[in-house]
Amino acid sequence: VQLVESGGNLVQPGGSLRLSCACSGLAFDESGMGWFRQAPGKEREGVASIERAGSTRYADSVKGRFTISKDNTANTVYLQMNSLKPEDTAMYYCAARYTGGDRLRWANYKYWGRGTQVTVSA
Repeated sequence: VQLVESGGNLVQPGGSLRLSCACSGLAFDESGMGWFRQAPGKEREGVASIERAGSTRYADSVKGRFTISKDNTANTVYLQMNSLKPEDTAMYYCAARYTGGDRLRWANYKYWGRGTQVTVSA
């Protein structure tokens, strides 16, 4: 299984980015997926999740600003991030194969990408 994130960048506050996670080696359309982030000195936190059928869940800190989506034909999951804030600065990770429990808890996913850096700064 391989997950490859892309789309991270330096962006000004209020700006937007779209992260992508290309997946291979797993039954993508049967796998719950998630986006997580980790800032220096902080624990990895759940940002958004999407179930096999497409239901989504978001952390309170990103509700109304971030949108998770997936394209089963392209085996890719996306995270559209709008109205970015400096506190959104972190390494963003894609996770696959949800195993049960809280969908925004990192321990409940089996596979991980290496991450893509998002920096929000003026």
